[in-house]
Amino acid sequence: MIRLDLLLRCLVVVLTMVPGAANAQARAVPDSVDQITLSFAPLVQRAAPAVVNIYAQRTVQQRISPLFDDPFFQRFFGPNMRLPNRERVENSLGSGVIVSPEGLVVTNHHVIENADQIRVVLADRSEYVADIALSDERTDLAVLRLRELEGRELPLLSLADSDGLLVGDLVLAIGNPFGVGQTVTSGIVSALARTAVGITDYNFFIQTDAAINPGNSGGALVDMQGNLVGINTAIFSRSGGSQGIGFAIPANMVRAVIAAAERGTGVSRPWLGADGQVITAEIAQSLDLEVPSGVLINGLHPLGPATEAGLQVGDVILAVNGREVQDPEALRFRIATQPLGEQVTLSVVRDGAEQELQVDVELPPEIPPRNATPIGGRNPLSGAVVGNLSPAVRDELGLLTVAASGVVILDMQPGTVADRVGLEIGDVILRLNGAAIDRVETLVDVLRRGTGGRWPIAIRRGDRVLEDIL
Repeated sequence: MIRLDLLLRCLVVVLTMVPGAANAQARAVPDSVDQITLSFAPLVQRAAPAVVNIYAQRTVQQRISPLFDDPFFQRFFGPNMRLPNRERVENSLGSGVIVSPEGLVVTNHHVIENADQIRVVLADRSEYVADIALSDERTDLAVLRLRELEGRELPLLSLADSDGLLVGDLVLAIGNPFGVGQTVTSGIVSALARTAVGITDYNFFIQTDAAINPGNSGGALVDMQGNLVGINTAIFSRSGGSQGIGFAIPANMVRAVIAAAERGTGVSRPWLGADGQVITAEIAQSLDLEVPSGVLINGLHPLGPATEAGLQVGDVILAVNGREVQDPEALRFRIATQPLGEQVTLSVVRDGAEQELQVDVELPPEIPPRNATPIGGRNPLSGAVVGNLSPAVRDELGLLTVAASGVVILDMQPGTVADRVGLEIGDVILRLNGAAIDRVETLVDVLRRGTGGRWPIAIRRGDRVLEDIL
């Protein structure tokens, strides 16, 4: 019979022969039976008290009966008949993490969205009312502030550097799945930098096989040092339950949102001022790249930090501060999590040679001023609010293009002409009646002159240009 302790020691010897193993001593395999039988219990006892349950309550208006919208009933009761709406209270359940002694709690935006009242229940069953300090839909993160703490010392979790995670690291997921009470599951980091998920505007997730279910949203993903490495936010499931693929927002993004809440400001997102595309195998071959990795720059804003730093169309960005970027989503995440006022180093390939560029981390400017203008009258834009497109407006609306100029729809009144013809918030008006639209004043002048009922229009929606006659 082979002795277990001898087998483990042989395994350790083999691993030390693997290149790079000397740099992974903190993640060495167990070398004794005692280490194999270690429990997660001490780690859970330290981390679990900082994970809370969140109960969000919202009031929604519900029509007594949609039948009264039917033309048949309106023949009898009149088209302008209005019945009072019935109020209904909805409750949602999620999890959160205490991250500061002042009572700041991080959770998901979708857990507390449109909530009228939020209750936070700690692990010891004490209960507090919470206010929303910041809620950011684009990152799906929210920060709550507990009321009436009266000097209580709160348990909390420290944030780790999520860039230090490796695939295969052990993690714990702590939350309140299905409302059954606080639950702990274990697993490993099964993938990093997942960007093709489509959950938030900043797709860059830690993937784990630790069981995550409805109710875990906003809960903690904890490393083996008891630090917060991510906020559990979504699962991939065909049945509604855990199937071994869960996604967490990295702690480095969480840190940026917490800092904004502590400043009392909205989330300030640095910008690069560059458009890019994924490097395919064909593109890599044409550019003489060894592997299809990085971001090919195909557009630059003249006022952007990338232009100021000397980045050019056709350059390939391989890394930001030494961290590889595989696609545009990863590049956006790396820039968005950098501290304002500092510089980042871009590793760039140009004409087959690699070089480094120093780029300033700064906010997108509002140049030109947005000049928000409501549109009325007899035209297809009636009911819309338009404004000049600037880098700041582009970021605010989540537009991916770095177009330097144009007019964008900022807001829309439901049921108005602009709404009925199919225009949407975020549409960039490129041309109207044959005239190029570069400023709000130009658009207003074209609308004033009119065309006798025909309005040829071209708009940019996402990455498409749509042309129609309204």
